Formats: sequence, C-alpha cells, structure tokens
Amino acid sequence: MAVMTGHTSQVTVEEFERIAKIAAKESDAVRLEFIGGRIEDKGVPDGDHNEIYMWLQSVCMQHRPELGLYPSDQGLAIERYRSGRARPDASLAPRGTFAGQGEWADPAGVLMVVEVTSYDADTDRRDRVEKPTGYASAGIPVYLLIDRDDGTVVVHSDPDPESGRYRDARTTKFGEPVHLPTPVGFRVDTEILKNYVR
Repeated sequence: MAVMTGHTSQVTVEEFERIAKIAAKESDAVRLEFIGGRIEDKGVPDGDHNEIYMWLQSVCMQHRPELGLYPSDQGLAIERYRSGRARPDASLAPRGTFAGQGEWADPAGVLMVVEVTSYDADTDRRDRVEKPTGYASAGIPVYLLIDRDDGTVVVHSDPDPESGRYRDARTTKFGEPVHLPTPVGFRVDTEILKNYVR
C-alpha cells in the first residue's frame, strides 16, 4: 500500500484514522501521525532508541512507581484546535489512564510526553517544531526531548494551550543532571545517554 506522507490536502481526522488503521494492517513498519494538518510517517525505532526507552522506564518506576511510562503504541488526540493525532515515543501518566480508551486517547491525564530523535530528515521539523506545538496545545505539562543529534535533553514545561507554546524550555548536555518539573518532579542522571548516540 502506498501512503503519501507530508501531504497537506484537506483530510479529516476520521479519514486519517481510517488510513492509519489500514496502514497498520498492511505493515508493521508503518506508523502514521496527523500533526498540523499533515500525515506523517513515524519511523520505527532503532536499538539505541529502544534502550533509551527502557532506561527511562526504569528511572520513572524508581521515582514514581504509581505512574506508567506507556510506549508509542498508545496514540494521543492532540492539538485541540487543529485536530491532531500523535504517537509519542512514551507518555507518562497515572496507571489506568488509558483504560477503556481506543488507539487515540484523550491526553488529559498525561503528565509528560517523551520523544527521542531519529536519524532522519524530518526530525528537526517533527520533534523540535511540530510536536512541541501539538503537545502544548493539548496542555501536556512536560515535553521531554532526548535529542541524539545534539547530545542534549530539552525539557519543555509550562504549556500555553492558546498559543501552542511551552513558556519554558531548558537544554542540558548528556551527562549532566536534568530536573523534570512538577507534576513529574524528579531529577535524572543522563550520563548513560552518551552510550546511545552515533
């Protein structure tokens, strides 16, 4: 099945969801998102990407055992005003938040979303521009970007849903401690991230 991504014609959310469902049945390697009116192909993670997820899951369980770090299988209905659908690499939320919800869940209970950059041409636009806008528009309190290209961790916080922007963004080099603000509320040692970059 051929799917055109990056296409900006008028596609409704319902049409996108049908296309995404068909694409998922056709291939395990295709996962689609609908951000800023564009259908995007979310790349399949590599081994280092998966190791970062496992590390962060362990850290979150250690500091906040009442929360779950949900993988990218759980999509979120983001961008209230522009009707978007995103698959964060991970979503931190109280256990049970997604019970009874479908493939594209309401992000209301999500405390933090996580993206780990991929080594592809769309990373800059997708992870550094479009995703922060979508997540801030949805009012998600913290957006954690683990940027393997720059060797940095960027913590976006204090969302302004009206403007679609986070009021605060702090960048820290791999190896330095990172504070994840309220409602997450703990520090992370990022030294291990140096092992997962090319």
